[in-house]
Amino acid sequence: MTTIGTFEAQGEKLVGTVRTLTLNLKLTFEPLDRTSENSPDYRVYAGNAEIGAAWKQRSTRTNRDFLSVTLDDPSFPAAVYPRMIPREDGKHDLVWNRVRFA
Repeated sequence: MTTIGTFEAQGEKLVGTVRTLTLNLKLTFEPLDRTSENSPDYRVYAGNAEIGAAWKQRSTRTNRDFLSVTLDDPSFPAAVYPRMIPREDGKHDLVWNRVRFA
């Protein structure tokens, strides 16, 4: 796994930057009022453009909470599916793995 971003809480939002060899994007995760069981918990924005969504999950292996994230944009070769993992210092790491987590 590779950490591609670090995020901090600003009120109920999570704000941070994704940095890869080809990306340098400031993202904001804005919480939503879920309308159904499958609705995302957050919408992800780059500026005013919506580029993804995130769902609250709990790892059955570690019993820890995380966000399952989908990021996509026409400029991307394909969608990416990182995880947002909380750290003990209150920040959150966005981690990416070539294999999509089940």
